[in-house]
Amino acid sequence: MADSVLTPDVEPVAQVLAEIQTGDGLALSAAGRLFPAHRGTGTVGPSTVFRWLTKGAKANGGHLVRLEAVRVGGRWLTSRGAVARFVRALTDAATPAAPVPAPRTTSARQKASERAGRELVKRGA
Repeated sequence: MADSVLTPDVEPVAQVLAEIQTGDGLALSAAGRLFPAHRGTGTVGPSTVFRWLTKGAKANGGHLVRLEAVRVGGRWLTSRGAVARFVRALTDAATPAAPVPAPRTTSARQKASERAGRELVKRGA
């Protein structure tokens, strides 16, 4: 299925349910197998995925990002689209919008000021 975008008029539960109905559904254990384990070999366990949907994962800004999922019968299901949105939200929150230039040293500021002064004198200011 093509990567779907959450539209303002569609609530997350309805979107995840629609993705599941189109065959893109995942049990929590299957969702965990999409990620390598934090330590060693293996994959992320279903309990970690369950924690992502109930408690969320903290983004750099301090807000929580939750994995979208629906309860079907006695189990939780999510979708590949929901996993992609979860990862994207965490990544976007951790990625600075623009590179922050390193602050100039005192000597670099002084040299730039002197250059600017010489340029002003040259232009007759």
